[in-house]
Amino acid sequence: MTLLTVERIKLFSTRSPWWCMIIAVALTVGLTAIFSAATTSDDLDSLTPATTQFAYNFGLVVMMVMAALAVTTEYRFGTIRSTFLAVPGRTPALLAKTVVVAGLAGIVGEITAIASWALAKVIQPDAPLALDTSQEYRNVFGVGLIYLLAAVFAIGLALLIRHTAGAVVIMLVYLFLAESLLPVIPRIGDHIQDWLPFIVGNNFIVAGQSEVSDGPPVIEGLPFGPWGSLVYFAVVCLVLLAAGLVAAKRRDA
Repeated sequence: MTLLTVERIKLFSTRSPWWCMIIAVALTVGLTAIFSAATTSDDLDSLTPATTQFAYNFGLVVMMVMAALAVTTEYRFGTIRSTFLAVPGRTPALLAKTVVVAGLAGIVGEITAIASWALAKVIQPDAPLALDTSQEYRNVFGVGLIYLLAAVFAIGLALLIRHTAGAVVIMLVYLFLAESLLPVIPRIGDHIQDWLPFIVGNNFIVAGQSEVSDGPPVIEGLPFGPWGSLVYFAVVCLVLLAAGLVAAKRRDA
């Protein structure tokens, strides 16, 4: 508990987490509000719980950047040395940081998802926004789990790279380019797509959703169902975190 308290104090003693949380919530909820307000009475049937989460990836990226910064800024300013002197084993301190940062990301994810859905319901009370099925509950309440695991992914990557610019650039290139371009490779692209972590993780949110929905994109034919997709995504994130922990123990701070 002491390590968790220390990491919580360190995290909230800087401005970047506060700005990241504000931007993540404002960007995601704001885009949903604009979309909901622009929906005409003739198109109300298209405004569903899935649709209210169409912008969740924007906040997800912001929170992943926050998670990476929580690690790389300590290396940049040398404060990680004090942490490792206090906790020579290193792993408990880094795991405490992961719990605090990923937990915060998960909470922000839930706030953005629920706020987006609730605001859409307020703006368009006649739209079919009731949560009646397990898929609709996953569409809203499952977002926080993806945020949490994505933060673990970002922390693992940051422990491997250690430099802010490098970690953020690699993360953004992978998210916005690699997972978009690899599936279009002839002959093998479809097979690669089935195992890309964020595509599979997204399947936890969208599995069972109509392909014509305006919500997060649906990719048919993935090897796992919604919960299997979540487990696979979690395993990938934890493996990357384990690699980062090993690297942190072997290299000088």
